[in-house]
Amino acid sequence: MITRQRLAAGVCALLAALTAGIAFPTGAVADETAEQAAPKVELVLDVSGSMRARDIDGGSRMSAAKQAFNEVLDATPEEVQLGIRTLGANYRGNDRKTGCKDTAQLYPVGTLDRTEAKTAVATLTPTGWTPIGPALLKAADDLDGGKGTRRIVLISDGEDTCQPLDPCEVAREIAAKGIGLTIDTLGLVPDAKTRDQLSCIADATGGTYTSVQHKEELTDRVGQLVERAADPVVTPVAVEGTTACTSAPALKSGLYTDREEFGQHRFYRVDVKPGQELRASVSVAADREVNPDYGVLLRAVTVHGREIVRGEAAGNGRTDVISTGLRYPKAESDDENAPAETVCLQVSNSFSAASGVKTTPGMPVELTVDVVDGPDPASDVASFGLGRGWWLLGALVLTGFLAGVLWGWISRLRIAVWRTN
Repeated sequence: MITRQRLAAGVCALLAALTAGIAFPTGAVADETAEQAAPKVELVLDVSGSMRARDIDGGSRMSAAKQAFNEVLDATPEEVQLGIRTLGANYRGNDRKTGCKDTAQLYPVGTLDRTEAKTAVATLTPTGWTPIGPALLKAADDLDGGKGTRRIVLISDGEDTCQPLDPCEVAREIAAKGIGLTIDTLGLVPDAKTRDQLSCIADATGGTYTSVQHKEELTDRVGQLVERAADPVVTPVAVEGTTACTSAPALKSGLYTDREEFGQHRFYRVDVKPGQELRASVSVAADREVNPDYGVLLRAVTVHGREIVRGEAAGNGRTDVISTGLRYPKAESDDENAPAETVCLQVSNSFSAASGVKTTPGMPVELTVDVVDGPDPASDVASFGLGRGWWLLGALVLTGFLAGVLWGWISRLRIAVWRTN
């Protein structure tokens, strides 16, 4: 009996040791992340009288905005410093000069107190004018300073009523300062003039415009923009693709931005040496109203036009960004002096503009290029889907084998003891 207990304890100890070795492999190190400046976001909400309209899922536009804000505040990442500014929320009179100064910071940009912010939002009542330009200027001041991501999210249901201070010119002025501030705009049940103005504001700073018809769309989009601010800051390099590969700009590993007109083809060149792998992805943003059913195609072709590999994606109007990617591993060469291959990346789209929508400037394009050493054939990540997990599989097989041997030994010993007794 004592012998069997000792054997069982030994088996458990061995299995525990093997399991610990698998769970904590030699050489594992803690993940270390560089400290970055806290991202800042200010939500700028139109609280003008038109927000009383009841045309969003049977409720008022103001009600939809409040619900969206409450849900977004609950989901805001801890590292994001968030503030709320209003326009048209306080002055009820008819004096235009006074109404066009009606913008106030409802909640200061900083560490978020969700209860306090929700309480402030609950007090809002549709009231006055629509001073978008003055509100953007004040919001830029609210976010001034620091090196982290800074983003204004403007939600409005109408065009600015405080001309001649054109909000498009205000956005261009903010962009010209070079402070890296992005303005994203959302139009609640917008008409053509509102859509054009909000699109212009977003275009000026590299932001996005989204038309909103339902509560869920508003909540999802505002939440996406707030979460996006928490992403690591990577500044894309502006580049201009061409209509032919021979004159295309040569790219290295990095993030690039361009604009592409509806139905256009843009070419870029990348050199890939033997033993390297090209990884590329592209995103095209529909920053204005487009017809449903569209697609984006990314092709890697030779300088002579032969297709090497492609990536493609299709959409149906339910998203404002569509992305695709590709990978091209170039085989090793026995010749150490073998030249690099020039690969042409072709980006094309099948978007079409909705009636009355301007087609210029082109839509924003974001292209990521990464040229890395090709995978080792012995540990290719595509091999049976295991990649570098072969060592883990081997450890599990060895563990099972040893456990089986020990169990067989114990069973034979038990039979021998039984026969003896």
